[in-house]
Amino acid sequence: MFTVKAGYSDNIEIKSSADRVREFFADLSNFADLMPGITAIHTDAKGIAHWKIEAEIPYVGTMMQKFAVELAENSDERIEWFPVARETQNFLRFSADFFEKAKNQTMIHFSQMVELRRKSARELHMLAGLAGESLISTEMSKKITEMIKVFIQRAKDRLEK
Repeated sequence: MFTVKAGYSDNIEIKSSADRVREFFADLSNFADLMPGITAIHTDAKGIAHWKIEAEIPYVGTMMQKFAVELAENSDERIEWFPVARETQNFLRFSADFFEKAKNQTMIHFSQMVELRRKSARELHMLAGLAGESLISTEMSKKITEMIKVFIQRAKDRLEK
């Protein structure tokens, strides 16, 4: 089994109310609009969100993957999306926990994990076997971190107006 894992986790402070911040993170169109590499997100009639993500991975090239996720938790304190139960190859999980520190000051614990599983490296990309799981995982983590940092800055710009 060829498995590649990448992730990001951080605490972010935004100068806006917890309700407004939560509403922003609950709206998946904000991710599609503001996060580089997200080429599309659509939600089907069953509530499954289908993410299409493209990333340039050094040594491998451009990778385009699709992820199907479902809402696992949607409360005032937390939003969490998990891979659909039938998924066997592309796993995306993200969560955002909201903590109101003061009026118009919200702390978010944001986490995103990606895992790609294939029987062989060639199923992922022709050059994946040469690069190896470790190198691709490291480079994917760097790329995800870049994507999310841009998204967070854009989210702050929009929410702190």
